[in-house]
Amino acid sequence: MRIATWNVNSVNARLERVLGWFEAEAPDVAVLQEIKCVDEKFPAEAFERLGYNVVVHGQKTYNGVALLSKHPVEDVRKGLPFLSEDEVDEQARYVEAVIGAQTPFRVVGIYLPNGNPIGTEKFDYKLAWMRRLHAHAQNLLAFEENLVIAGDYNVIPEAQDVANPEAWLGDALFRPESRAAFRALKNLGLTDAYMQTDGAPGGYTFWDYQAGAWQRNLGIRIDHLLLSPQAADRLENVVIHRDERDKEKPSDHVPVVGHFRV
Repeated sequence: MRIATWNVNSVNARLERVLGWFEAEAPDVAVLQEIKCVDEKFPAEAFERLGYNVVVHGQKTYNGVALLSKHPVEDVRKGLPFLSEDEVDEQARYVEAVIGAQTPFRVVGIYLPNGNPIGTEKFDYKLAWMRRLHAHAQNLLAFEENLVIAGDYNVIPEAQDVANPEAWLGDALFRPESRAAFRALKNLGLTDAYMQTDGAPGGYTFWDYQAGAWQRNLGIRIDHLLLSPQAADRLENVVIHRDERDKEKPSDHVPVVGHFRV
């Protein structure tokens, strides 16, 4: 079972590039972030022609997530549960489904808030969203399933996950509060798939478009697959498809694929 995550940075603007990767790699399941379109504008037919069932939680111009599966999808959820009844969240950042394969997996796709700039409601929203994710992940872990929470976490976990740590000290992605919330999430019993199978410094998944970041390999690792103990036991390896960043009209993120024994 190959489960992929990819922030495509506008699915329609990069459709040819995205479909080319799907045709070549054919993941069993994929979660996409920053699709940047409402549900009706998502190019579902193009993916269905490749054999995928499509679940979309979209939003005009911003955000938006999708889940694609070659197996049946069940128990679909769009949006994180709220911690209190008076909370409202209009941002499309979460999708979840049970993948009805021979070995079922519950797959979650997230696009965690960026949080910049620090000291504004955007950073408060990021930390509040992480608290909601923590609470929901705790509930999901109680099912003792093969659980994969994959996506763009907008968190650089450790100094080894960024080429130039000093340049990111004031950024929401590398703030102590963000990193502490990520650690707390893992401490529920979740495993960072990349760290389990490789863990080498330099496993970057994002390179900014500015200042020659790609050419100078000034990357960061912010796209993660966190696994329940049951899924971690089945993990064989993780592949970061960094070559996608060097192609024409690329996303600033690259696909990350977890390979699981079934």
